[in-house]
Amino acid sequence: MSNTIISSIIRNLIITFSMALSVFFPMSSMAQDAAVAEFNKYKALAEQCDAEAQCSLGYCYYKGEGVAKDLVKAAEWYKKSAEQGIAEAQYNLGLCYSAGEGVTQDYALAVKWFTKAAEQGNPDAQINLGFCYGKGFGVEQDLAKAAEWFSKAAEQGDALAQYNIGYCYENGYGVSQDYPKAASWYAKAAEQGLAEAQYQLGTCYESGLSVEQDYAKAAELYAKAAEQGHSYAQCNLGYCYGTGLGVKQDYAEAAKWYARSAEQGDAEAQCSIGSYYEEGYGVAKDYEKATEWYAKAAEQGHAQAQCNLGFCYYYGQGVAEDYEKAVVLFTKAAEQGNEYAKKVLLELNKMDCE
Repeated sequence: MSNTIISSIIRNLIITFSMALSVFFPMSSMAQDAAVAEFNKYKALAEQCDAEAQCSLGYCYYKGEGVAKDLVKAAEWYKKSAEQGIAEAQYNLGLCYSAGEGVTQDYALAVKWFTKAAEQGNPDAQINLGFCYGKGFGVEQDLAKAAEWFSKAAEQGDALAQYNIGYCYENGYGVSQDYPKAASWYAKAAEQGLAEAQYQLGTCYESGLSVEQDYAKAAELYAKAAEQGHSYAQCNLGYCYGTGLGVKQDYAEAAKWYARSAEQGDAEAQCSIGSYYEEGYGVAKDYEKATEWYAKAAEQGHAQAQCNLGFCYYYGQGVAEDYEKAVVLFTKAAEQGNEYAKKVLLELNKMDCE
């Protein structure tokens, strides 16, 4: 009956609060009758101050099972149960305060209730308390405490916590930097199927960071994460197929994975699939599609895409020829340190002076 905040540290420690991700299908009349009976049972017990029943009743109100959904009543019953020391209720009440569901959003109160549940060993509360300390939500930012709570949840087998403590060890957040420990925790989370951990462990194998370099293993891990829709892994898997890194070179397969990542907004993948359309690697050559993808990546500030799009405008390839737009794009790329764009601008300046 747990509601879990789904959060993750991806590149720059991002926290997203949300309730448990579950797919609900319409209940049959028999199931509805059973849910009503359960609700009535919990209600009778809850009104007699049964703490466990109060927590269950709160959940019924939160999900709308056996009764009309009512977030305010859900929070009220969670609080009654939480005040009697039920860890699950304390955690759920923390969720309500973190998301502002049934109560006014208040991260400080979320931290209060997460702490109570975490101290009782609730792993979901421990990981979310770690997030709060990591971002300074409702409490002064303290990366050491964040790592401490991630560790507690990780030791209990929570995959997301294992990934996060791995990330802390990789980057020295709240702990001494330790690449072998990072890889070890990533591996534990990856074994449980966590896409982000599979991706990060893949990067370890690709770079040889704390593990023996193994391109085939890296590609295998990228594939597992990519199949789950992880955009960075899809982009990296595209690179593996495009270069033959750990897999047999296959431009069509590379184009497929670049496209999937690009469609999710990954700028690197957008630039790469743009180049595939420009050159006809694994796809039919299509200058218009190439410029479309370059434009998407360029809008995100991707320097190489800006440079490539600049050439499209300079030569009128896939778009109408436009020298001024080309120069603007070359300049943007050069300002980001793109060496090729710098050389192009120098050549164009020489031509203008002649």
